[in-house]
Amino acid sequence: MSAQQIYTSAPLGSLIRYSNGKPRPPARFRRKLRAWEHENGVGRLVERYPGYVSASFNSPPHFMLHLGDYGSQGTIVLTVRRAYGLDSSLHFEIVETPRAGSVRILTSVDGRDELRHLASNLAAAESWMQVNRYSNMRTEIVSDPDPVILPPTTRRAA
Repeated sequence: MSAQQIYTSAPLGSLIRYSNGKPRPPARFRRKLRAWEHENGVGRLVERYPGYVSASFNSPPHFMLHLGDYGSQGTIVLTVRRAYGLDSSLHFEIVETPRAGSVRILTSVDGRDELRHLASNLAAAESWMQVNRYSNMRTEIVSDPDPVILPPTTRRAA
């Protein structure tokens, strides 16, 4: 699939595999392996950004994949996310969509939803929300089939 297809058809919380189509190099080639790992992996779709156009600034539409959290003893120190533009040359694949009955924990900024956590049920979502505080937090139960809701486009007058 192309990046455009992921943007329009993958629901928030889906696991997305991205690849440049090249075979994995042997481990002894550390630099080549590191470059390959940068362009091949799996992440969770957490946000769609419709783009922003003004007289002095242009930000193209893109989506954001959550690649991982790093820390120790239950404290997250670093969250790794990567944005992919709709013109990305990488190949994308939906590995898994959120199952029906799971609960998305979302926050909204400027009309755009951002996935903060995907819980297995409502009780797990409520306990996660008590520990992790975000403003404008809300829950959304995943239906079957899960509709894709695109954010509105953002434009400013010159």
